Amino acid sequence: MITSPLKVNAHIHTPYSFSSFTGLEQAFEMAVNENVKVLGINDFYVTDGYNEFDALARLNKIFPLFNIEAIALSKELQDRGVRVNDPANPGRTYICGKGLNFPSTLQGSLDNIKTESQRQIMEMIEKLNAWLNEIDIDLTFSYQEVRQRYARQLVRERHIAQALRIAVFEYVPDDVQRKNILQKIYGGTPTTVDIHDAAALENELRNNLLKAGKKAFVPEDEKAFPSIEQLCEMIIHAGGMPCYPVLLDDAAGKITEFESDRERLYQNLMDLNIHCIELIPQRNRLEIMEPFVHYFYKKGFTITFGTEHNAPGLIPLTPQCSGNSRLTDFLLKVNYEGACVIAAHQYMNAKELKDQNEKELILRRTELTQLGDKVIRKELALDKASSS
Repeated sequence: MITSPLKVNAHIHTPYSFSSFTGLEQAFEMAVNENVKVLGINDFYVTDGYNEFDALARLNKIFPLFNIEAIALSKELQDRGVRVNDPANPGRTYICGKGLNFPSTLQGSLDNIKTESQRQIMEMIEKLNAWLNEIDIDLTFSYQEVRQRYARQLVRERHIAQALRIAVFEYVPDDVQRKNILQKIYGGTPTTVDIHDAAALENELRNNLLKAGKKAFVPEDEKAFPSIEQLCEMIIHAGGMPCYPVLLDDAAGKITEFESDRERLYQNLMDLNIHCIELIPQRNRLEIMEPFVHYFYKKGFTITFGTEHNAPGLIPLTPQCSGNSRLTDFLLKVNYEGACVIAAHQYMNAKELKDQNEKELILRRTELTQLGDKVIRKELALDKASSS
């Protein structure tokens, strides 16, 4: 039994996809300052950051978890209008892979998805340029420029919004003119945010230009999305554990159709052979999240928490619920135990002790938790383990 759980953040995005961190060094500086001992990289579609992440983890005596995130599509749920864990797009489903092989063996499997995502981004930039030309604003962007200045590997919507925000500030010298330009870009709707709040302005630019029905929106090609089953198979083949990222309650207290009944959600995940879930607590109220976690923990699920850090604006690395509510001792324990299972999974893969049967992971969760705790503490050279 783990009597002294270490602090864990199992899900952060890095500048290799999109991140609020200026670089990976900043993430590790924050981890050291906040006493986070286990940190998980969880970029969209890419594992390019693994080498740097591993090196910085060793340097800072932090245990690394090697994860990834991608999007699948269920046509059946889409046709029924069922939202899964994307509140705006029925059928679209985010899936994480936890504890992948390092060095990664997944990247080639995702090449088609990456190519399609960048094709969509290129078309968005072209539509943005056409709109700016139509409203007589002398700004143009190229995919290569945005990638070179603001991205590492993948260019995402948030990079376009970042590039446009900076260009607007360079284009006109004072705030009055900037607000006028923004109103023009928004088709006559005035800005409603503090334009010197970079995070708020970039979110507003994205919502007003790049989302469905807006001037620079480009729909994604459904053929580029794997099914949930196919994506989970890719993850398992790369040594990982398929994990369902739970959205749960939003700011208005609403929950998607797929998640609204926890017993039905449990059965759906069992049918998909997914036995690991993850939450981003700052999205959720503590009184909603804790009983939800209790339910899945009793069902034998591996459960972790993270902060994402995939949007503008820097928040603490320590996971906490909405309203800055601290996680309870139970939730801290669950989070560390989940990290231990992933650490044990990584260890077994590295030692070629193959055990990819996820049902076995459920049956052996206690054993894997104890193994992972030993692996983590040995790696961190902690003198006193808290397993018994």
